[in-house]
Amino acid sequence: MSRNYAGLSRERIIIEALHIIAGRGLGGLSMRRLGDALEVEAMAIYHHFPLGKEQLFNAIAAYVTSPGPATTALDGPEEAQPAAEDAEPAGAADPGPWDARITAWAEAYRARLLEYSGALSLLAHRAPRTPNSLATRALVQGALGEAGLTGPDVERAADALYSYCLGAVVHQVRHQQEEDAPDAAEADARFRFGLRALLAGLV
Repeated sequence: MSRNYAGLSRERIIIEALHIIAGRGLGGLSMRRLGDALEVEAMAIYHHFPLGKEQLFNAIAAYVTSPGPATTALDGPEEAQPAAEDAEPAGAADPGPWDARITAWAEAYRARLLEYSGALSLLAHRAPRTPNSLATRALVQGALGEAGLTGPDVERAADALYSYCLGAVVHQVRHQQEEDAPDAAEADARFRFGLRALLAGLV
């Protein structure tokens, strides 16, 4: 096995780990299997994740929940890197109405969760705080403030939106193999319908 680790990076490790999770499930991810997929010895992975699998899981959770460039989401909460100057959460560059900005964020967040749905179980016990996730939270809270919410209601509404997005994805993934599961277009329509109803109820 090659000992040339020059091309090994945290991002490459995380992406390969997600490929394994997609094919084998979370339980199928091991440092040995990850090393084999990367064509390096397992110990090379510990150079980037010295605390082992739990640190890798934290980094995967951060990557999955951060819709910006990968370099802003590679670390756990205790070691987040500065966000790139051009890293903008979905909706940040759009000066449109508050509800349009939240909708753009919610759809991007849902799409990313669906893309890496094999890692959803990691999010049950992890809420990564990266520069990009904090910027995204500020975007959502700012839009809710424009909608007229104030004080603790802003945080409560943001929590409701995050919970809706994550819950909708879990519900879709849980039932997607059923015979009467909605197709992609109908799943999108149901998500938007629920989001509109939630936004109307919040304000």
